Amino acid sequence: MDYVGPIAACLFIVVAGRSLLKGRYPHAVLLLSGLAMMALALALGYRLPPLSEPTGASFFDFFRYIEDSFAGTLAGVGLMIMAIGGFVAYMDDIGASQALVRIATRPLKWFSKYPYATTSMLIPIGQLLFVTIPSAAGLGLLLMASVYPLIIRLGVSRLSAVSVIVACTSFGIGPASAITVRAAAILDVPVVDFFSSGQIPLVIPASLVMAVAFFFVNRIADRKLPEERREELAQDDAAAQEKAPAYYAIFPVLPLLMLLLLSGVFSVLPVPLELDTTTAMIATTAIAAAVHALRVRDVGRSLSSLKIFWKGMADIFATVVTLIIAADIFAKGLISLDLIGGLLRIASGLGLGAVGVGILMSVMIFLATILMGSGNASFFAFGPLAPKIASGLGANPEGLILPMQLSSSMGRSVSPIAGVVIATAEIAKVPPMAVARRNFIPLGVALVTVLVVQYAFR
Repeated sequence: MDYVGPIAACLFIVVAGRSLLKGRYPHAVLLLSGLAMMALALALGYRLPPLSEPTGASFFDFFRYIEDSFAGTLAGVGLMIMAIGGFVAYMDDIGASQALVRIATRPLKWFSKYPYATTSMLIPIGQLLFVTIPSAAGLGLLLMASVYPLIIRLGVSRLSAVSVIVACTSFGIGPASAITVRAAAILDVPVVDFFSSGQIPLVIPASLVMAVAFFFVNRIADRKLPEERREELAQDDAAAQEKAPAYYAIFPVLPLLMLLLLSGVFSVLPVPLELDTTTAMIATTAIAAAVHALRVRDVGRSLSSLKIFWKGMADIFATVVTLIIAADIFAKGLISLDLIGGLLRIASGLGLGAVGVGILMSVMIFLATILMGSGNASFFAFGPLAPKIASGLGANPEGLILPMQLSSSMGRSVSPIAGVVIATAEIAKVPPMAVARRNFIPLGVALVTVLVVQYAFR
């Protein structure tokens, strides 16, 4: 059996991982590693992935792979993710995201006599918010501005408060999540169906188990901490903004309601509409802009605010969409060196089967996210391998993709270099590594829950 290619692919993974740990630009690392693997595969006589139109020269074919990836990504999942980025930026600019957080976290005040239970209750609430505000760092900062002072006044430590706020962003689910959109695209299924029938049955038990784990971990760990001085959270720029009216809270959840209620999942119409995520995001932005113009009574100001939408799209293109393209080339490099064939041969030799490989891939992506600090980078790199692995094992690809996708976003909450961990820890003046250590046990328990539910009860 030929293991030269798979061994070389593993070495490239190690080198790429070390480069990412050193803080090197992930887009360049993944892109160059992928091209180098394809060049090595060609030299070793392996078959490269098919091209739409080969140039006739191997050197230029490598760049045609990049062109094909750009064309395929921008025409589908890339446009959807860019629309999500513009929508999130616009909701934040008009204050709709802040209005949603204010309303959703109001019930926490009713349980002030039970500080650790109240803190843990924030996790399912925060997860619901994360479905409609799919920026981990963005939601984390919103919760730091709105909920963090309340939690601190209840008597929990700053470290416990930050750890739970970070945990609210642990499951990247819903039609507005870039990882969800990518996973659905890999499986070639509608995003809403993947969310409702795939993600929700896994995330509900995992969120509840994780909340219970945080209750005990934070309560026990805080007893070992010295008494700390409770400092009032300094107001940031977001807190200084004009508060949007409460009814603005409907705008961030409106795309989700449209997709669920109008397009076939729980359709309230006689004939379901053919809505997709991109259309729902753009339609809601138009509705919000019209309402905002009526409220501020300044059409010029309202129209000018739409540039935030375009800027949000551009920012997502420069970060997430280009990362998808770089990761796609990286995945093609791994495929070219027959990594999948090597994994299947090892799995067959060890008698792992689909469940064993699924657990192995999920744990690997969880650890890769901790090292990279980005759930997107790890899943975009390894997620596209799942259908071929599942085909080789005679398994359902969704059974591999679901835990892989969730483990990639869970690993972010345990990474000391993740943006949400660094940003929230900086505000609370606690070390990011301390937040990562505090989150490791509850997130590990959540990962085990996801794997058990997926492979034992579904």
